[in-house]
Amino acid sequence: MTDLTAYRNAARAWIESRVAEFGRDARRGLSPAEDLELGRRYLRAKYEAGYSGISWPKENGGQGLSPTEKLTFDREEILHGFPTEYFSISLGMPVPIMLRYLPDGWKQERAIAALRGDEIWCQLFSEPAAGSDLAALRTRAIQDPDTGDWVLNGQKLWTSWAHLADYGVIVARSDPGVAKHRGLTYFWVDMKAPGVTVRPVTLAAGDAHVNEVYFDDVRIPDAQRLGPVGGGFGVAMETLIIERYSATDPAANGPSIARAIADATRMTRDGRALIEDGRVRERIARNFATQAALAAIHRRALLSLEAGTQPGSEGAIHKLVSVRNRQRLSEFMIDIQGVSGVQWNEQATRKDDWATSWLTAPTGRIAGGADEMLLNTIAERILGLPQDHRPDKGVPFNEIPG
Repeated sequence: MTDLTAYRNAARAWIESRVAEFGRDARRGLSPAEDLELGRRYLRAKYEAGYSGISWPKENGGQGLSPTEKLTFDREEILHGFPTEYFSISLGMPVPIMLRYLPDGWKQERAIAALRGDEIWCQLFSEPAAGSDLAALRTRAIQDPDTGDWVLNGQKLWTSWAHLADYGVIVARSDPGVAKHRGLTYFWVDMKAPGVTVRPVTLAAGDAHVNEVYFDDVRIPDAQRLGPVGGGFGVAMETLIIERYSATDPAANGPSIARAIADATRMTRDGRALIEDGRVRERIARNFATQAALAAIHRRALLSLEAGTQPGSEGAIHKLVSVRNRQRLSEFMIDIQGVSGVQWNEQATRKDDWATSWLTAPTGRIAGGADEMLLNTIAERILGLPQDHRPDKGVPFNEIPG
């Protein structure tokens, strides 16, 4: 038995011992507040068992293991529908990027609080006027020459879990007189500070985990800056690479291939199981092949990381293809169910219901960079193709028509 096999067996045993208390069935019928509290209890149990921050350094509350152990645990954990979504953004990007840039002490306290589910962070990137073009954001950060503090004014949108967050990371325009990519600065912000207003946005599926956030003269000290003044775009790109790389589920958090096979075996038409139809088998097999390729790409990225290199653009491929693949399979499984395929279940999750998965897939295609942005990344950074025509390239931001 290899060390990794032993790790997988131990992790699986611990996870299965928690299913009755924290799994999918235990969450049915809970209110949002009750489900969040269940999630906090699960994260505390996970931290105390040594399965939190698996690939983080030990000095930051992690386990000091490799990304391979993390992936191994994630793939076992995702099978059971534990209440982890409230903390996925927090532990996926804001806390890791905070750990890279802030001095020791305070950052370790925040990291451990986040790992235990006691605190939540959000990521304040998207804006109404900027879309997926992060460099076009308009939230302003002006430095007070007397105190050195920064004053934030502006609006963010589509901020996941901001209504629950204690802290957030934010990119703001600190110099509109230079090219748009060079005039940005990156900070962390207290989400309970005076002047911060959070308003939930209800999505098509009825949930409201995304928010619009307003900043009205919110003062933050210069010590809350991450990276150099004017260097915010680079820090943001570093954060997004972590985000895209953190996607470990080839099913993109939708129902699994095994679920598709089981449903197609159970459902019948004219007395025959749908799985006996070659067209159904072809669609499921095509999806399986795509997921297998995504798993291989992710595995290669992990091995590269273990060899000491930084994650590259593989995450862009994984995010782009996996969410599209989930949307296509969900649509197909709805179609073959006929009218019953569009029956709505408010208690269902995107992981165990085809209609919910299909209806929520578009948000996955926007979060962390829309499809069009990812296609540009793949074209330019992986395929080496020429850049798109960019008439605003090199133009000072305040000279670009609004």
